[in-house]
Amino acid sequence: MKDNIHRDGDVHAPSYYAASASTTTLRPPLKGDVSCDVCVLGAGMTGASAALHLAQKGYKVIVLEARRVGWGASGRSGGQAIVGYNRTLTQIAALVGRDDAQKLWELGRQSQTLLDDLITRHDIDCDLKWGHLHAAVKPRQIRDLEDMKAEHDAVGGDLGGDYPGTRLLSREETVQRTGSAHYVGALHDPHSGHLHPLNYTLGLARAGEHAGAAIFEQSPATQITPARRAGQKTRIATPGGGVSCDHLILATNAYIEDLQPDIAGKIMPVGTYIIATEPLSAALNDTILPDDDAVADVNFVLNYFRKSADRRMLFGGRVSYSGVAPFNLERTMRRTMAKVYPQLADARIDYAWGGNVAITMNRLPHFGRLANNIYFAHGFSGHGVFLTGLAGQLMADAVAGTAERFDVFTRIPHTRFPGGKFMRMPALVLAMAYYKLRDLL
Repeated sequence: MKDNIHRDGDVHAPSYYAASASTTTLRPPLKGDVSCDVCVLGAGMTGASAALHLAQKGYKVIVLEARRVGWGASGRSGGQAIVGYNRTLTQIAALVGRDDAQKLWELGRQSQTLLDDLITRHDIDCDLKWGHLHAAVKPRQIRDLEDMKAEHDAVGGDLGGDYPGTRLLSREETVQRTGSAHYVGALHDPHSGHLHPLNYTLGLARAGEHAGAAIFEQSPATQITPARRAGQKTRIATPGGGVSCDHLILATNAYIEDLQPDIAGKIMPVGTYIIATEPLSAALNDTILPDDDAVADVNFVLNYFRKSADRRMLFGGRVSYSGVAPFNLERTMRRTMAKVYPQLADARIDYAWGGNVAITMNRLPHFGRLANNIYFAHGFSGHGVFLTGLAGQLMADAVAGTAERFDVFTRIPHTRFPGGKFMRMPALVLAMAYYKLRDLL
């Protein structure tokens, strides 16, 4: 269904999320020169959260969005809200030490509580459901699930999460819970879940506007001129005008491009793709994911899926490092889905779309400062639904002078992807070929 492919050049092309968006409100582009306390670049989950928390603190906030609210990963992702990070606590401790690893785990738990609170407090209708399965494709991956549960169960002086409730499922339980014989076991996490990511982002943006923030769409930043001395404002130029601000927050994630080369090289835009089937029949709906869990397998190059509120299968996977969608995306994704759910091999595909997320070399989020008044957070590496809301809150706190929690993230070391701007993609393609081969073994 070529007409339903959501590509990066489109403004909310008919992805399933765009077709089921809670609002299609258009916001005007910025015209002329304005001044504010804080300017936020990007109106995805991170930027919308930052704007909301800053406006609640009484700051005059202007958000510049290059396209539309939720246009990037925030409005296209799998919508899986997974507690934690794309690394184990032991791996994180090797980078930052035990104390900071424990703090990062606690902050990850706070991100889950924050998301639940934001949705409840601001009455955001985004189909939030709790329940997630990390699924093992091969017997050797059961050990990965056992290690994950061991970290969740550790308490007191041990390095662990004090995270009760996760449960290892047998093969039989996994088959029953997924409705698929593809997996040999799973770890059930009742504290993670899934939601409609675009509607969540739109809800955050509306809440920020109600608190006093101003959002301008179709207003890409073309140049940033940092303040050179005390009392001078940072200026952001756009095609229609400009913003002068005391503080600047960069919340562009995979789309920072050439705006800030110093940090752009430490993230990699990676394309990921999703299909949405027609609504499932009552019989299929009762047997496929009967508990309404979200699922992600534990392969390095993984598949992820869940059901929508209107009973569609949303099946994601594939990756692209070139920025070009795979040829015949619908057919390719259908073939992968049918390996997990043969009963869906003939299901009609109503939507197929993709977009870029941002990963880092160590697969941990990258937070930091470019100057005393410029903050950024990006590279969430598959855990953005929870961590973006927290990132926005922590940057708002840092602007207000309370940066202790933000600074825990800044102590995570990050390196540039090898090869520079033009060779990092080919280098990563070679690396991913190795991991894809390892997944098959």
